[in-house]
Amino acid sequence: MWHYWPEHYSWSYQVIRILSQCQFGGGEINEVLDTCSRIIPGDYDSFHSEWMNLGNRVLAAGNEAMDRGNRETARAAYLRASNYYRTAEFYLQPGDERKLPTYVAGVEAFRKGIGLIDRPPDIVRVPFEQSFLPGYFYRAPGVDRGPLVIMFGGLDSTAEEMFFGNVPLLLERGISVLAMEGPGQGAALRLNGITARHDMNVAGTAALEYAIAHLDIDPERIGVLAFSMGGYHAARMAAFEPRFKACAILGAVYDYGEVWRSRPDHHPLSRIVQHVVGAGSMAEAREKLRLFTLEGVADRISCPTYIIHGEDDRQVPVSHAYRVYNALKCPRVLKIVPTSSTGSAHCQLDNITETYSMFDWLKRQLSR
Repeated sequence: MWHYWPEHYSWSYQVIRILSQCQFGGGEINEVLDTCSRIIPGDYDSFHSEWMNLGNRVLAAGNEAMDRGNRETARAAYLRASNYYRTAEFYLQPGDERKLPTYVAGVEAFRKGIGLIDRPPDIVRVPFEQSFLPGYFYRAPGVDRGPLVIMFGGLDSTAEEMFFGNVPLLLERGISVLAMEGPGQGAALRLNGITARHDMNVAGTAALEYAIAHLDIDPERIGVLAFSMGGYHAARMAAFEPRFKACAILGAVYDYGEVWRSRPDHHPLSRIVQHVVGAGSMAEAREKLRLFTLEGVADRISCPTYIIHGEDDRQVPVSHAYRVYNALKCPRVLKIVPTSSTGSAHCQLDNITETYSMFDWLKRQLSR
């Protein structure tokens, strides 16, 4: 993976992340690189303020374009601004007074932009216990009662970000998408206070039942896809919900507790993972994460399952992909992107074309 800041892998990965989303309207390459040139490496306040400043400038450009009636220009600016705000919020710690306003600014900008596309998605609220899980339903153009993929992210990711990559890749293959925020993610965590749980299959079933009851889709052709920490979620959902017809894992996680047992208490995301699982300390978080394992779970998956993982993944070692694959008893596919190739980093964000085979596989599985 190319490192913008050679001594800062995590920060460089965030640059790769947003650069990969530029081709889908989630940024402009030179805006991104220009902003990075002003960030002080290792200075988290600098990281936040520079991305925030860029988001504010681009949002203003969108508002000016909208005032002039230039909807296409406004739409592009709003969508870029939303992703800049998302990046600005990424490292802000829970309790930081800037965190929630930054997050809300991103959602508001996204909804302004998404409302200006030709086929705006439906904003959905999936009933969940005493609250709801937020999401967006995108209809595949020209398809009635067709296949659906229910998609979840990882750690505390947002449904808005999914628009800048995975969503369009599914839509162009004739697959509608329900982009969801599960417990511990997006507004489910930040606004509704719903923390992550090891039995994420409960959220998967809630989303599935909502889709069957309310969406214009074929209930016999529904798959589940999740990425990053969501690699655990997708497998768990498929294991306990036999109505899923396909499971796609973009970055495998066999044991998420194990991932955090090897990380120090002062890891940049330590307080964030505590917030995600509702823990007051890293010791408590690690105890909760101990349950986030696919041991005795993966072999319950009955639907065809596709796993893609980078050999150079520094967030979750490639060994997790082999362990999930070897535990499966269902029809299975394993794609390992080698270190010698671009696309070998976490979730293939250093070359997302490596994921296209997974989307092609989903199209075949859900066309049956």
